[in-house]
Amino acid sequence: MTPDLDALADAIRSKHADKGRILVAIVGAPASGKSTLSDRLYHHLGGDKAGAAVVPMDGFHFDNGILEERGLLARKGAPETFDVGGLKRTLMALRDTPNDDVYVPLFDRTLEISRGSARVIAPDHKIILVEGNYLLLDQSPWSELHDLFDLSIYLDVPEDTLRSRLIARWRSYGFDDATATHKATSNDLPNAQTVIEGTTIADMSVRID
Repeated sequence: MTPDLDALADAIRSKHADKGRILVAIVGAPASGKSTLSDRLYHHLGGDKAGAAVVPMDGFHFDNGILEERGLLARKGAPETFDVGGLKRTLMALRDTPNDDVYVPLFDRTLEISRGSARVIAPDHKIILVEGNYLLLDQSPWSELHDLFDLSIYLDVPEDTLRSRLIARWRSYGFDDATATHKATSNDLPNAQTVIEGTTIADMSVRID
């Protein structure tokens, strides 16, 4: 099923009508299509000129050096490999200081690092689409984020579809079939299961087959 952009945009605009700025969580497992949906919604809402902006959770990855020190590099992308406190402080700044510029990090997949202050969220950005795997995860410290969102959208994708997409993603990075399958099944799919099994009920759910 293709997401109904009109319905999603209408729900977002309805929430925005009563507030100066809203934060919208777009949640799903790895390879569920969060980034694609966020980008499509961003443009459907009118983009930057209409006051929309996207904040990806991936920008809050811990640096590889920290992950190595903690023995977590092989689990990069799991809930414990993100700076949840930094994400929370950024979301609170977006909510509580709407008249200030707020700078957010972006994850560079080519370099496998986060680039700090890579995107500015300006006062005229009123609809903030926050996309990520664990924004609605029902475990601490992620659960501290839930009340910061005005609206949440969950992408419901079958595990078999996620598996195929994840293997294809690693292949696209130049890995052979065996390596791509190992990377997908050893880390990405366990993370996907964490999202599927541990996400609280969202305001809206979009089924994608």
